[in-house]
Amino acid sequence: MSEFYIKRRSVLARKMSPKKIPEEDLKKILAAGIRVPDHGALNPWKIKVIQGKKLEQIDKEIILNEFKKENPNANEIQLETESKRLQRASIVLAVLSTPVDHPKIPEWEMILSSGAVCMNLLSCAQSLGYAAQWLTEWYAYNNKILEYLSARKDIDKISGFIYIGHKVEEPNERRRPDPKNVIDYL
Repeated sequence: MSEFYIKRRSVLARKMSPKKIPEEDLKKILAAGIRVPDHGALNPWKIKVIQGKKLEQIDKEIILNEFKKENPNANEIQLETESKRLQRASIVLAVLSTPVDHPKIPEWEMILSSGAVCMNLLSCAQSLGYAAQWLTEWYAYNNKILEYLSARKDIDKISGFIYIGHKVEEPNERRRPDPKNVIDYL
């Protein structure tokens, strides 16, 4: 198992094929995704599964429209890119950090738990042989997409979009941190 994590590599969303993913595999990915440290079993996160026609609908009705508002001088290539953001994948899992008030559990721990959901979803999808990438990109911070995902205003945040598709090609290795620079033994 450790070999998987040592060699784990994300596939860029733009290098995915959006062929269908079997429902049984999606269920495995989601079941693994929610098995994270969560002090107090608060479930301070939600997962929104975006697939099928909803990918195109969100791209056209929210992402593209919001991009146009923020970038009135955008060129055709930029508009084409924004019109197909989510459609690069078969499924996009939007993970929301949804902290709650608790007398003993700090909000920071709840936010970390949400990040752990993202990593579990990503790792499980990759362990099943799928192309997967954890992204935020500009629209993770857009109020319209937050509203569409039923996020509570000024409370919930998007921890990430987990893009899942099929590999078109094996990803290239990238530079990794030198353990000597990031690990200290005390």
